[in-house]
Order: sequence, then structure tokens, then C-alpha cells
Amino acid sequence: MTARTDLDLDACWSRLSGAAQDGPDFYYGVATTGVICRPGCPSRLPRRENVRFFADLASGLAAGFRPCKRCCPDQPAGAAAQRAQGAVEKACILIRDALEAGEAAPTLNALAESVHLSPFHFQRLFKRLTGVSPRDYAAGCKQGRLVAALAKGDDVAGALYEAGFGAVSDAYRAVKQATGTTPAKLKAGDFDLWWATVDTVFGLTLVAATAQGIAALFMGEDEAMLAADLVHRFPRARIARDQARLAPLLDAVRARAAEPRAGGALALDLRGTAFEISVWQALRAIPVGETRTYGALAAAIGKPGAARAVGRACGANPVSILVPCHRAVGADGSLTGYRWGTARKRKLLEIEREAGA
Repeated sequence: MTARTDLDLDACWSRLSGAAQDGPDFYYGVATTGVICRPGCPSRLPRRENVRFFADLASGLAAGFRPCKRCCPDQPAGAAAQRAQGAVEKACILIRDALEAGEAAPTLNALAESVHLSPFHFQRLFKRLTGVSPRDYAAGCKQGRLVAALAKGDDVAGALYEAGFGAVSDAYRAVKQATGTTPAKLKAGDFDLWWATVDTVFGLTLVAATAQGIAALFMGEDEAMLAADLVHRFPRARIARDQARLAPLLDAVRARAAEPRAGGALALDLRGTAFEISVWQALRAIPVGETRTYGALAAAIGKPGAARAVGRACGANPVSILVPCHRAVGADGSLTGYRWGTARKRKLLEIEREAGA
């Protein structure tokens, strides 16, 4: 088993190990597994002494290596990523379909078998593309369905059944986790909402909160217009201005605006449809300094092809910055629209890229 001698092996290893961004084009075989891969394969980095470099795929196959099933070097570039995305999309659909039918979510083993992957590899792949495990994804779907059913006025018992909860205690915990309140209070719809304003690096910012957490974070230039928007968004709430009550939250929001990891853990009181809540959860799973296309977010929530609906859910997000809809971009990476202005979106992303570096 010999490597091609016309390759700079040190340069190849530097690129493969991540020590260098640029380098020669090559394929590499791993002696311990017998597979040949292309650079960028998601498999674990092998030990240097186990790696053989080849200038082309044919040389590696002739040396006895077989194509890796993860990066698919024998298929067009991008095929492996498309296959991985398709596997996760299929699993998300299976989970959502089961819950909508009133059934338990499929097990990890069942999901992995349906997409022809090992449970271990499928679990890692699912979490890498969606930000959560299949189990947590299913829990989020149930949580969103329950909150949406209660918010539209369904009776508590019917909402529990529709969302797929078998135990009342589990449902109460899910609602408490998502909204900070109980199913009965959520169904009632009337609640106290306090608001105040603070100057941040993005200008005038309105913060509104219930006893459970922040329910709105609006940015603009005119306080009266922001307050009117708040009343329009929460027509059934008892709204009052209270600068002193919200002072700690205002300080935390000012800090978070300037530094994405500052301000501590901020409780949220999110109210929306099941679809909106699922999109907002996916947005919160995007790491600081990264972005996702609307199409990728649609796939992550099990709704491939719903990129436009995802865009509308981003536009309906009442909690800017904290539910980071600014991390959603167009298919070509463009910033597209942003409810609080494209200039703010660009600045948010610049701050986060610097913080994530």
C-alpha cells in the first residue's frame, strides 16, 4: 500500500488536520478502517500514521480502500450532505406524523433503521443538523402543540390529548417550561404585562415581561409606536409601564445586546402557534456566530419546503435578539428582510461573529 509520490504529504496533512485552510486536492485512505475519504469528511480525524494520501480516487480504490459511506467520495460533491439532510428531514416527519396521529414518537432505533443508519451515527447526525437530540425534538413538538392548542382556547383535557401527552403531570411540566405558567392560566389568556424602555447599542429598545419572563423585545425609534405595537401584539393582556420593576431585565438586555453571552440566563414567556414556537426553538439552537438558511430551518423542524412559512414565523418573533431570528438568512447567504431593519441585522451578526471567533 503506497501513497502517490507527487503529493506534498505534509501539506495534505496540514489541510486534513485543520492546521491549514488551503492545500492540494487529494483523497485519503485510513488503514485501520479500510475506507477512502475526501477532505471534510465528518468522521473522526485519524492518526497520522494510519493515513495514506492519494491524488485521485482511482488510486485509492486500486490500493484496496473502499468509499466512505459518510462523505461518499465516489459521488458528486455535496451528495453526502444532501443524503444526511434527507435522513434528518425524514426522521423529523416521522416524529411529527406520529404525534399528530396521537401515537408515541418513534424510538431512536426505529428512526435510525428507517434511514438505514446506526443509532449512534444517526443520533450524532440529527443533533449536528438540528441542534437537539431526536428525543428533545419530539418533546419540543409536543410542547409546541400543547401551548398552541391552549392559546387558541381549547379546553385543557382536549389540548393534552391533541398534543399527545399521556400524563397530566408531564403536560404541566412542558407548559411551565415553555411559558412559565400553567395550562389553565395560558388558556385564560388574560395576564399582566409590564413594559419599559432602555437604550442599547441598537438604539431604543422596549422590553415587556410577564411574571414568567420576557414576552417582547422591540427595537425602533419612537417609543409611542413601540408601545402601540405591544398593545396590538397582546390585545388581551393587562399592560402597564413599570421602569423600576423591569430595571434588572433592562440592564441584562443592554448587556446582551452588546455581548451575545452577557446578561445571564433570561427567562422567556413565548406565545405563538405550534409552528412558530418550533421555529423559535430552532433559532435558539443556532450557535452564536453562525447562521442558517430559511430552508435549513424548515428542514430542522420537519417541514422541508416551508422556507417561506419559516420566514413569516421569524417575522412574527416578538423577542428580538433573545430569539435570534437575525441568524436566519437567504439561500444565497443574503440578509433578506428583518422586522427591526437590515442595518440592525447586519450589526447583530457582526457582533456575534466577533464574539464567536
